[in-house]
Order: sequence, then C-alpha cells, then structure tokens
Amino acid sequence: QVQLVESGGGLVQAGGSLRLSCAASGRTFSSYAMGWFRQAPGNEREFVAAISRSGSYITYADSVKGRFTISRDNAKNTVFLQMNSLKPEDTAVYYCAAGPTTRSNDYWGQGTQVTVSS
Repeated sequence: QVQLVESGGGLVQAGGSLRLSCAASGRTFSSYAMGWFRQAPGNEREFVAAISRSGSYITYADSVKGRFTISRDNAKNTVFLQMNSLKPEDTAVYYCAAGPTTRSNDYWGQGTQVTVSS
C-alpha cells in the first residue's frame, strides 16, 4: 500500500513557474514508477509525465515537453514536477500516481489545484 500526498499547487500568472511535490509513504517508493496527471473542469484526466523506478526513463505529454520536468528523490520518497512557462491551459487539478511501470497506476493522490491566470 502506498499513500501519496501532493503539494505545491497555487495561483500563478501566465509565464510563471510552480514546483509540485508528491510525498509517498512506505519503504518501497523506489519500487514504483511515478507519474503526474491532470484534470481540468469538464475534461477527462490526462497524462502529463512519468518517471521510471530508477529515474533512467522519463516521458512527457507533447503539450508539456520543454516546459515541465519530472524528477524523483528515492531517498526522500518524493517525486517532483517543475512547471515553467505556465499557460492558462495548464490550469487543472494535478495528481500523482504510483504503479509497477510508467504505463500503469495503482495508487493516486488527492490532487493539488494549479491555476494559471492570463
């Protein structure tokens, strides 16, 4: 069982930056691939970024490539999402997820709101 708690969301102007964190409970954090997803009002949840257990493999949605960076610190049981050059269309609730691979997710956090004003 893994419990995930996101933090770092907030209100930012377009062009600004935010850094999201997701803290995981348990001693097996390094055995999970981690991902970030987002859901805007009226839209389905969509993939943002994922990182493998060791951090050697990373993938991004096309919409965030070059602007967002996912990273993890296995010693601190935490995954991060650095978001730069934010756009109003990045406004959403951001969720982190954990799973056996970057393409499967067994555990989800409660989400953190990111709002980008124009």
